Amino acid sequence: MPAIGHWQRWRLLLDIWIAARFLPFRIRGKSFSEILRLAEHGNQGDVPHLPVPDIARFVRKAVRNPILMRDRRCLRAGLVGYEYLRRAGYRPQLHFAVDEGSIGSPRISAHCWVSIDGEEVINNRMDGQVTIYVHPSQTGATKGQ
Repeated sequence: MPAIGHWQRWRLLLDIWIAARFLPFRIRGKSFSEILRLAEHGNQGDVPHLPVPDIARFVRKAVRNPILMRDRRCLRAGLVGYEYLRRAGYRPQLHFAVDEGSIGSPRISAHCWVSIDGEEVINNRMDGQVTIYVHPSQTGATKGQ
């Protein structure tokens, strides 16, 4: 795989930053299934195939100071990370979980993270959380490819 240039890396970081900023507007009023379809946006291979830690670092930088979705940072990082990892040719999984203790309360505590081949790459699973859904990518290469 050919190395990408400095400007290509900056362009990818900028693309991820823009995606993170516009995500609240893209998901507003959408159902859960529509939001998951948005995470499938873009074509596989239309972004450089950087190592997973590089893409994860770009996503963390892009979502670290949210103006909107402050209380849903993990969702923003999860959706953007899933999209760009998939577009880079990986097969990420987007996990959704809830805190068992919050079920039945007025506000359910939820969390999401992204994994590849069972390894958490964006956000980490939290203790006390029960996984309720895992969204697999239908295309792409595995982490080792």
